[in-house]
Amino acid sequence: MSVLGRGDIKTAARIVVKVGSSSISGANVSQISPLVDALAEAHARGAEIVLVSSGAIATGMPYLNLEERPTDLATQQAAASVGQNLLIFRYQDSLRRYSIIAGQVLLTAGDLENPSHRSNARRAMNRLLGLRILPIVNENDTVATHEIRFGDNDRLAALVATLISADLLVLLSDVDALYTRPPHLPGAERIPHIAAGDRLPGVEFGASASGVGTGGAGTKVSAARIAAEAGTAVLVTSTGLVAQALRGDYVGTWFEPTPRQ
Repeated sequence: MSVLGRGDIKTAARIVVKVGSSSISGANVSQISPLVDALAEAHARGAEIVLVSSGAIATGMPYLNLEERPTDLATQQAAASVGQNLLIFRYQDSLRRYSIIAGQVLLTAGDLENPSHRSNARRAMNRLLGLRILPIVNENDTVATHEIRFGDNDRLAALVATLISADLLVLLSDVDALYTRPPHLPGAERIPHIAAGDRLPGVEFGASASGVGTGGAGTKVSAARIAAEAGTAVLVTSTGLVAQALRGDYVGTWFEPTPRQ
């Protein structure tokens, strides 16, 4: 079976886009509007779009008078409870310009490990997409535990892309692409293309430095491999380049997918 190539992005029928906390909360909350513009453009050409959005805890923090991401589980859950409501409101408020309705989908790791729950989640997502609803997915932080959770939303996005057999997964961050080492270090070189099965020997990846998120380049590579090995093409780029990415411009780092059986 053929796989999606870089030049075929505009023909992708089903796309999952993941955005991180630091890109759409705090000082960057204004990035929600251009992100929605890009999603709506792809939606208008007929693509089915799923947004996996972090940011519930970060969005809720100011309302709990927290200056730093809480470390204890109970406070994380409280911040997520407040923040998730506000986050969905902000997305729906922006989507209203395009007459697009959002549907909230909150998942735990257990939901995708339990066959019955996994089947239910797939059925619900497929139905939402069939109705031209734009599902907004996040980990259910209010009930998640340290022992049973996705760990980061890059992995959640990869598992969602696999669950619904997406053609393309776009992982957004604060950096325009993956580099051979953290991009602020001397000698860092952009990686434009990663072939299926390439383990990237000698490449160094750093962790998130935003202070509000949990991901980093390493988690994006791990997530991209999950999706690519399941047959979903993956593009890693910055939130500011999402419109160009969804139009098929040659931005970011492309993970070539393994052909689906």
